[in-house]
Order: sequence, then C-alpha cells, then structure tokens
Amino acid sequence: MGTQPQVHRSQLLIHVHSDLEKAVAENFDTMRAALEDLVRIPSVSAAEYDPSNVRMSAEAVSDLLVGVGFQDVRLLELEGAHPAVFGQIPTPDGAPTVLLYAHHDVQPPGPPEEWETAAFEPEERGGRLFGRGSSDDKSGIVLHLGAVAAHKGQLPVGVKMFVEGEEEIGSLHLDAFLSRHGAALEADCVVIADSGNWRTGMPSVTTSLRGLVDCYVEVRTLDNAVHSGEFGGALPDALTTLCRTLSSLHDDQGRVAIAGLRRNEARTLDLTDEELLQQANAVPGVELIGEGPLTSRLWQHPAVSVVALDAPPVAEAINQLIPVARAKVSLRLAPGDDPERAMEALTAHLEAHTPWGAAVTVERGAAGKAFELDTTGAAYDAWRQAFTIAWDTEPVEIGVGGSIPFVAAFAEQFPNASILLTGVGDHLSRAHGPNESLDLDELRRGTFAEAIALRLLAK
Repeated sequence: MGTQPQVHRSQLLIHVHSDLEKAVAENFDTMRAALEDLVRIPSVSAAEYDPSNVRMSAEAVSDLLVGVGFQDVRLLELEGAHPAVFGQIPTPDGAPTVLLYAHHDVQPPGPPEEWETAAFEPEERGGRLFGRGSSDDKSGIVLHLGAVAAHKGQLPVGVKMFVEGEEEIGSLHLDAFLSRHGAALEADCVVIADSGNWRTGMPSVTTSLRGLVDCYVEVRTLDNAVHSGEFGGALPDALTTLCRTLSSLHDDQGRVAIAGLRRNEARTLDLTDEELLQQANAVPGVELIGEGPLTSRLWQHPAVSVVALDAPPVAEAINQLIPVARAKVSLRLAPGDDPERAMEALTAHLEAHTPWGAAVTVERGAAGKAFELDTTGAAYDAWRQAFTIAWDTEPVEIGVGGSIPFVAAFAEQFPNASILLTGVGDHLSRAHGPNESLDLDELRRGTFAEAIALRLLAK
C-alpha cells in the first residue's frame, strides 16, 4: 500500500505536464533522426583516429543547437584539443540557470566482426537503436535538445549547453577549457547526461562515480631479440616477464592486490551473479572476481584492468626471445581515493613486481577524480518528481563504476552549483562494447522527464 498514493499522484501530475508530453511525442521522429545522424559520424577521440571526424561531430552538434533556439552557439577551441560546443538561451528574470552537459566523442568501435551491424550505421532492432555512441553519449545530446525543444521557445529557466569532445580520452584539456571559458559555463545547476538507469523502465539518481588513473608499463630484458633456441631457458623474454608483472595486479580470488587503495561498501540492489554475467555476455564457465556485494565491487571497490598490449602479433611470430613489451593498465578508484596517491601506489606495485631484474619503466597517463554527489536540494527534488511522473515509478539511487572527470572539475570551480548525473542508457546498452544500443522509449521518457524538471526548477 505504501507506494500506491505516490504512483496515483504521478498519474494525475502527468496531465499537468501533458503539453510537454505532447511536444516530446510530436518531435520524437526529429530527435531520433538527429541521433542517427550523429551516430553516423565516427567521432573517435583517441589519438590514433582521424581528428577531423570529431570536428565534424562538433559542427553537427552546433547546427542542432541552433536548430532548437540556442544563441551564441560556437565551438570552444584550444590548441591540441578536440573542439567542444557551447550555446545558451537567456535566463528569465529571477529564474535559475541550468548547464546541460553531454559529450560528442565516442570510443573506438573495436573489431568489426563483433558487431551484428556496422558500428557507425544506426539500425533499430526490437525498439533499440544500435550503433557506437547511440547510448554513450550522443543520446545525452539529443535528450537535452529534446527537453529544450519541448518548451517551444518559452523556457522557464536559463539554459547553457556544453558538449565536450574529449570525455572518452579522460577530458585531457578540461581544466584548460574551464579556466578559459568558466565564466560562460557558470550556472546554478548542472545536469550531466552521461549516466544511465539501473534497468530499463527504472529511472535512477546517480550518487557516486569511481575515479581513474592509467599508465603505460614497459619491460625490457634485452637490447635486441635473440634466438630462442640458443638463449631460451637461461634468459627471460620481455613478454613473459611483463605477463608475470601484470598477473600480480590481482590475487588468486581476483581482488586488486595494489596496496593502499581505498575500498568502500555500497547499498545492495537486486543483481545476481548470473544476471551480471549475462549482461556482460560472458562466455560459459567464466567466474566473477573480487568479493562482497556486486554493487560494492562495481561502484565502491577499486578495479584494475590491462586494456592494451604491445608485442609482436601472432601472424608475425618467430622463434626469438622478445626484448621489449608494453602494456596499458587502467585503475578505477573508489570514491574518496586520491588519484595522485593511487598513481604512486600503482607505479610502485608494477616496479616492485617485475621479476628477474628486468628493466621496467612506468609512464603516467590520464587521471580523473572519484566523486560523491550531494543529492539534496531543489534541483534533486525537481528531477526526482519528474522521473516519477515520466516513468510512473520512483527513481532508485545508484552508483556508477565509470569516471566522468567533468563532475569533480566543475564542482571545484563552481562549488555552489547543484550537480546531477542523469542519462537514458540501461543495463542492456553495452557502452564501450560491440553492439552498443539505446532503448528508444527510454529516450522519450527521459526527454519528457527533463522537460518537466526544467519547469519544476523554475518554481
């Protein structure tokens, strides 16, 4: 009986905002077409990819902002950085200003044979739109634009929009962007559409993010390759040596073995081992690693992964002792941990666990702070009510295992702004993996919710 009055109330309140619901429905085909057009642009921000595609994406986003009424729309440029996009709509007298954030860059697609359809050719199957960036995070761009468009030029709050072009490479120039353009981005409330929902049909309020540090580790055992028959058995090769170094990052139970990292506990939600394995598309027989509730392992414990390896490819293998091998290691940090201290711990661990006297070099990479969000105040009240109306169910509080450097950076620069993490991805979206997808009905509901929240916030 406890939730029935609120659900009934949400069903009544939807009629109060029926104009917004109708506007979202009328505009949804246009929203979907915009998302498909953005997905077709292979805006991979990683260094080895063509940067002109990221610029093309920024220009397309710029055109979309102009199309829904944003003013002062421009690309924000820094030397050596991918362009971001900015636009604003003036604030009515006495109303708050909301900054809407998303990012237009995407992850590399990975092996094409792992995709059921081409990564950058959007296709709908079963009510989901498939394609790289369909969820992470071009849906966030379209979500914001659709919510603004629903008000048909009569926004009750001021709106600014900042669409970053480097989030997927650790927001390398974000501090410089904020330093140069901070005054333009200042707002009372920041809505970051780069998270998601616990499950399809279950809206969520994100309360925490893990941090991130990564590094490149190089192991060298010889100045040059030598014959494996003449020297094997007495001298170590670099790849075997590196493998032993990397294997030391976990203990036998799969727990992170790097000393000194912070570890917290999260509230337990309804997620089973079997369901998680299915969501990840794990092969039969794979076991989960770590210990404790799954939500703690995914949101509040550190996690370390080897994400790349430089060594001769199998097709080019010859019988030699490999002199040098290199890997990239990515370490997710629990909320409250310090990236600088964690980087020191990771470096010290790799250096201490390289066997057989091999020369080891650790080169620092990206770093992003973990974050705990304050989920109280008028902005959260508005969004919680809007979620309840749009989905006809109350939102749940979740953590996110990923990292969004923009959150901590913006909180430091504008400590009085409320920061919300939203989004319309779900447990089936497979962000960063093959066959990434977005539930189109979740996009519609999310857009309706944000349109309502902007109205509620003005009051």
